[in-house]
Amino acid sequence: MDYSHDDAGLARQPIGYWSGAAHGATVAHIRAALAEHGLTQPPWWVLNQAVGADAGGVGRAEVTALLSGYTDAGADGIGTAVDELLERGLVTQDDGARLRITPEGRELRDRAYERVMRARAEIHAGIPDEEFVAALKVLQRMIHNVGGTAWHE
Repeated sequence: MDYSHDDAGLARQPIGYWSGAAHGATVAHIRAALAEHGLTQPPWWVLNQAVGADAGGVGRAEVTALLSGYTDAGADGIGTAVDELLERGLVTQDDGARLRITPEGRELRDRAYERVMRARAEIHAGIPDEEFVAALKVLQRMIHNVGGTAWHE
């Protein structure tokens, strides 16, 4: 791997640029993997919540509250994602607004999961876990240093 600068030059680089470039490239890669299965990220996130729920399902309001911070569209964007999954028959919703994944939804989620895991492996290629963890700790510290919130489940 060739780097853009030597170590001294990299130390002077703007974190905003590089963190943004990393975000853009990795998110585009993941979105392309999901698109192979006819999904975008918000419905993908909802499917993952539904597949992880017990037989009682997961509340629509609970999913919306949990996931609305993941997208610029907020709660409306997650609501739209739920509606899309309902229209496609990938989840159902009962009178109590409990969402349950359908067999078709589970099958799609499982196929997409395999592809997303390959995308993750491609993103992480050549990066030992120790280096990845160190990079995240540095980013979290920078976020903390400027009063931001650095938490993601």
